[in-house]
Amino acid sequence: MKKIKVVNRSAFDLPRYETAGAAGMDVRAAMAEPILLNPLERALIPTGLFVELPIGYEMQVRPRSGLAAKHGITVLNAPGTIDADYRGEVKVILVNLSDKSFEVSPGERIAQLVVCRCEQAEWEPVEALTETDRGTGGFGSTGGVKVLENE
Repeated sequence: MKKIKVVNRSAFDLPRYETAGAAGMDVRAAMAEPILLNPLERALIPTGLFVELPIGYEMQVRPRSGLAAKHGITVLNAPGTIDADYRGEVKVILVNLSDKSFEVSPGERIAQLVVCRCEQAEWEPVEALTETDRGTGGFGSTGGVKVLENE
C-alpha cells in the first residue's frame, strides 16, 4: 500500500477505505456551519486535508453514488484531479442536480478520493495513425447509443 503524506486540519478522522476491496476513501465536509445547496447550485466544499502525492500519482475526487442516487448531489468536475505538485487544501465542487434543496452538514461524507498512478506523456507528431478495425467510430459506434450527426 502506497503511503501518502497528509495534514488533517479538520475535526474529523482521515478518509479511509470502508471495505477491503474499496477503490475510494470517503472524504468529509470540513466547515463550521451547514451549507445549503439549492437546485442547480454549486459550492466549493472544504475538506481540511492537505496532501503530498508522490510524482507519478494523482488523486481523483469522485462522486459518492449514494448522494447522487438519493439526492442528485454530484461532483461537478468529476473526476476532479489533485496533482502531485499541489499543496493547497483539497476541496470538492458539489452541485445539486435535483429539484430540492440539500443541506451539506459538517462531517458529512461528500465524495470519494481515489489514488492512481499516472504518467506524463510526450507528443510524437506523425502524418498518420495506425489503422484499426474500429477506426474513427466513437460515441456509440459499438452499439446502444443514438448519435446525432451534424449535417
